[in-house]
Amino acid sequence: MTSALLVATSGAAWAQSEAETGLALYLSGDEEILIVDGDETYTLDTIQVRSYEDEVLQGLGTSTIGAQEISEQPVTNDISEIVRKMPGVNLTGASASGQRGNQRQIDIRGMGPENTLILIDGKPVLSRNSVKMGRAGERDTRGDSNWVPAEMIERIEVIRGPAAARYGSGAAGGVVNIITKAPQEDTFTVSAQYDTPESDLEGDTRRLNVLWAKPLSETLTFQLTGNYNKTDGDSADRNAEAAADETCYSNGAETPCRVYAGSEGVVNKDVKMQLRWEPDDFNRIDFDFGYSRQGNIFANDSQLGGSNDYTTSLVGTETNVMQRSTAALTHYGSYGWGESFSYIQYEHTDNWRLGEGASGGGEGQINENMEPTTTLLDNVTAKTEFDIWGELLGRPVTYTLGGELRYERIDDQGSIDARGDIDFDYGDTVSDASQRDPILTQTNLAYYGEANWMATDRLDIAASARLDWADTFGSNISGGINASYQINDAWTAKFGAARAFKAPNVYQLSPNYIYTTRGNGCPEGVTGPCYVLGNSDLEAETSMNYELGLAYSGANGFEAAITAFYNNYRNKIQAGTEVAGVIPGACEVNGNIRDCQIFQWENIPEAVVGGVEGSFTAPLSETLALSTNFTWMPISENKSTGNRLSLVPDYTINASLEWQVNDRWTVIPALTHYGRTQAAEYSVTTGDPVDAKDLRDVDPYTIVNVSTRYETQSGLVITGGVTNLFDTSVDRTGFGAETYNEPGRAYYVGLSKTF
Repeated sequence: MTSALLVATSGAAWAQSEAETGLALYLSGDEEILIVDGDETYTLDTIQVRSYEDEVLQGLGTSTIGAQEISEQPVTNDISEIVRKMPGVNLTGASASGQRGNQRQIDIRGMGPENTLILIDGKPVLSRNSVKMGRAGERDTRGDSNWVPAEMIERIEVIRGPAAARYGSGAAGGVVNIITKAPQEDTFTVSAQYDTPESDLEGDTRRLNVLWAKPLSETLTFQLTGNYNKTDGDSADRNAEAAADETCYSNGAETPCRVYAGSEGVVNKDVKMQLRWEPDDFNRIDFDFGYSRQGNIFANDSQLGGSNDYTTSLVGTETNVMQRSTAALTHYGSYGWGESFSYIQYEHTDNWRLGEGASGGGEGQINENMEPTTTLLDNVTAKTEFDIWGELLGRPVTYTLGGELRYERIDDQGSIDARGDIDFDYGDTVSDASQRDPILTQTNLAYYGEANWMATDRLDIAASARLDWADTFGSNISGGINASYQINDAWTAKFGAARAFKAPNVYQLSPNYIYTTRGNGCPEGVTGPCYVLGNSDLEAETSMNYELGLAYSGANGFEAAITAFYNNYRNKIQAGTEVAGVIPGACEVNGNIRDCQIFQWENIPEAVVGGVEGSFTAPLSETLALSTNFTWMPISENKSTGNRLSLVPDYTINASLEWQVNDRWTVIPALTHYGRTQAAEYSVTTGDPVDAKDLRDVDPYTIVNVSTRYETQSGLVITGGVTNLFDTSVDRTGFGAETYNEPGRAYYVGLSKTF
């Protein structure tokens, strides 16, 4: 492939001046080269156009979920349900503590949800940052993967490992880029889905959405989408039977075990408008405006699992609401010399919730005596990126140059004041709650460059470098190298190495964000009260990510890939377990004067993650196709505690069999098998060994689903199926790794019609 051909494949109808050459060169919509000489037109052979992801990353660190796949295996509520089926991906809480156990989020390669960057149309989604971080690193949030209804998605790109490092802060594990459907010709689509569990202890789901697109002129198209989605919360008795089978003790006496809450419900309301202007074949400008509201349906959950009469009275009501508003201006350019992508986005989040405790056993539990709080988060993100085609040593190369801005501002008077007055000043910590500044900000600027070089007909090399600067933690250099070598027509070897990073969040950085415990939450041997304070001297988390893979693409559609990965994780941030300071005689407990023990959020020296992931697809006949993938995670360790970094299974296997009954009807049986999930051996908050009863693992289990999709001659699409066909039960007991519920057998049906 020559540089000239690379220029011709910009995706728009590009033409060289006929005045200069007498010829015109065009790219048709089918990626054919058309040469026009006067009245004669010649068509060259169809060429394969390969992007950076295709050349270097595909089959090694990138998976794509298309709209057809989403339609054939619909999600109940959140796209995390289908993303979790990709190699290297699971769902888990933000740390190994298991707190907020049913609010699991996308976890790529065991690096935790906080190291998974969510994008919508290439723009970061940062609303979860409005939720304060608990001492164990947990947030009371569903994450940022549920702001777009599944029916409005064109595809989802899941990027892992070194391939993701070039996306900046928060992508050390990977990136999930949700690409929404583009405006088309006059279109009106209505979709509806209903999901009902077999057990009356679990909540139903109803979803209705519409998409309307209309050209306003030859260059201007308008699109409006709307969505309503409600999932009821689980019954308060969801885990009562599991608790009844346990034996618990208090002060040496047998006592009934705590009944942990099931999954809470959620109501989604989403509206998005887009105006697309294409003034010519080379430029496109999108104006986007969106509003989403997510309100929970309380199921009596709390950070530490506790409840009382007041919280029980709130079951079934809204106790927190997230409202996200966005406005974005995006430009896409496609020229003779290359392509460009630029945007500026304003993202505002209102996080309203009932008041929650900020200390000891009441941390994260709704408190009747506290006023509701509203946290306001404003993010401004901007990016400009240019892909420039050229030659290096006589071989085609694409240079990428770009810059990125992320500005974050949080107004969170509730969290800063929650601790109230304290009896000491320490460093930048202010004892008087009324004098603490509730405004937390962070500005990050980045400049980066990449070169994607076709070094030989078989060897592709992509190298990148990125410089980030923040007004909080200083500067960070990241980047890496990916290479792809085509051994022969069927086999390709791939390698990647990159340095990734994650900026400290503003809560961890603020010395006025304070947690306290009278003693039980202190590390062993330390007499409370203990205070954990933010630390303005934190450094960015970093990781060196490596992967080595082999991909096969043979005749008759057989494809396979296997990748080994290893991440050396440095400066991971956690609440400290080493005393940072002592304030003599400044604390009082039950009338006794004591020293105040000071702890801070701190960088720990090292953690490691390693494993193997693979995939295999094969057409078994003209109507049957098999797809499988697996993830094996033998290495995951916080070097300070010995804990795994997150509660993910030792291994995961996904498999599906697509049966094309006829041109209109598809049936897909699928399964996911999870290996053992190991419990944390040491307390995430204190670093002490946990009790023997809390060393309980989750045994291996398998979930089987069956889905079907049928399209009538009139264009009505009917979907249906059964999830968890054999009703495999995983109950939340709160012991060890048993921190979540696996939903039981459920039935669903969906309808979609385009007019």
